[in-house]
Amino acid sequence: MEITDIKNYMQLVGQQARAASRLIAKAETAAKNQALATMAAAIKRNKQILLAANAQDLEHARTKGLEAALIDRLTLTAKGVDSMAEGLLQIAALADPIGEISGLNYRPSGIQVGKMRVPLGVIGIIYEARPNVTADAAGLCLKAGNAAILRGGSEAIHANKAIAACVKEGLNHAGLPESAVQVIETTDRAAVGELITMQDFVDVIVPRGGKGLIERISNEARVPVIKHLHGVCHVYIDKQANIDKALRIAENAKCQRYGTCNTMETLLIHKDIAAKILPELTEIYYLNGVELRGDPAARAIVATIKAASEEDWETEYLAPILSIRIVNDFEQALEHIARYGSQHTDAIVTEDYTQARRFLREVDASSVMINTSTRFADGFEYGLGAEIGISTDKIHARGPVGLEGLTSQKYVVLGDGQIRQ
Repeated sequence: MEITDIKNYMQLVGQQARAASRLIAKAETAAKNQALATMAAAIKRNKQILLAANAQDLEHARTKGLEAALIDRLTLTAKGVDSMAEGLLQIAALADPIGEISGLNYRPSGIQVGKMRVPLGVIGIIYEARPNVTADAAGLCLKAGNAAILRGGSEAIHANKAIAACVKEGLNHAGLPESAVQVIETTDRAAVGELITMQDFVDVIVPRGGKGLIERISNEARVPVIKHLHGVCHVYIDKQANIDKALRIAENAKCQRYGTCNTMETLLIHKDIAAKILPELTEIYYLNGVELRGDPAARAIVATIKAASEEDWETEYLAPILSIRIVNDFEQALEHIARYGSQHTDAIVTEDYTQARRFLREVDASSVMINTSTRFADGFEYGLGAEIGISTDKIHARGPVGLEGLTSQKYVVLGDGQIRQ
């Protein structure tokens, strides 16, 4: 489909989304759940079609010479397709947040005041690679009573369209408007410029992609943005760490997958345990093909570690590269995270309960963890069904953004004839 007038096309998309949002906001829970279940069934039934569409995208990406991290995020597997379907079913199983009234209290005047959870309205999602976002975003926005405008990257256009067909099948089957979830059908970048400035039709923008994309949207958007710029995630191995736990966690946090925002990029190790654990960790990382860059203290223990630069401490590699620093104490670990971290996800490995509690309180990140891998910072793993993204903002939503993050609250007041004196 060739679209020549981007502005008019996007205005039409916006108008349709706004109209659909009013219908979705009042849709019954049963209808939304029926749509989600049908979407999941369609995705499972069309698995081979989705994989074939993704194969087209991958072939094109390799021809264009796209970087390995992007190709990793672009790749759909049979397991990944099943996970998309499972995510939709998990969303269907979650309680519907819309209409929930909380905090209802009587005031001296006799009125009752509380809050009702309501949809945000129309949510625009702009994302690179990751075709699974098409299903996740559609499901979460629908269950939270929102209309969605999805603008995936050109590198995933075939897979996104194939998934969108499954989404439309679900909406139709449940008697909900197709325009409740619209996938932008042009790869023209001008569509993004229109989407992020359509204040009359779009209530929130959620960008998912590289730092360049998110910086552009943050700078140019005239619509509120829920975002994180990058994920410089840390694991700190304390002197009171259990060695076996530390080895498993430090390997998984880096090596389970390289191209994700919750992958560890810097490992901090207390000096009292470094000589004991670093040689074994080095062997593990080298077996996984990970390049290590360390400070002088780390290189004094393992000479094959390359020298880290100042830039390394603040770099999100999204690749098999890891920075390692030996810290003198707990306080220095906190200082390093505060200076170089991106407020995404940071973890401590320790058996010291006091230090663990301090880490939870004092580390300023959207997810803070004790004795587990940073790779768990994910809506699916948190039981949200899926996530629309991870927010490192502090207003409205923070961390993996699931159903609650896609809603707002309004005050409701119940009276029985009272008037203000």
